[in-house]
Amino acid sequence: MPNPMPNLRLVPIGHIMTGYCSLEECPRNIAAGLPHSYIHLEDRYAVALTGMVPGRRYDIVYWLDRGDRSSSCLMQTSHRTGEPAGVFTKCSPHRPNPIGLSRVVLHAIDGLALEVDGLDCLDGTPLLDIKPAVL
Repeated sequence: MPNPMPNLRLVPIGHIMTGYCSLEECPRNIAAGLPHSYIHLEDRYAVALTGMVPGRRYDIVYWLDRGDRSSSCLMQTSHRTGEPAGVFTKCSPHRPNPIGLSRVVLHAIDGLALEVDGLDCLDGTPLLDIKPAVL
């Protein structure tokens, strides 16, 4: 059966700075108490910040560009149980399409820089989108 999906093209709208330089030092999931992260948008997206409000929650969509996308990533080991686990049961950066999604509180806006809750990605991670959190 032919693939009905065309090739997808994603364009980063900015990047994320977390202070984490390796996967080993990066937290496995976001949690309370992590140092804040900073989202830096490209100049052309400045107008898209209109109406954003500190204190509100937003969903941050990002590309885990240093994740393993090979077929070996499909079965992993659970860090909690030590048992085998399919990638679709984990929040791992190693997945067929390494898309990260985190719900954060926006703490501050300074020009094109957003200060948000701590994210679980590496410095320089490409930002794909920001959406208002619903529910």
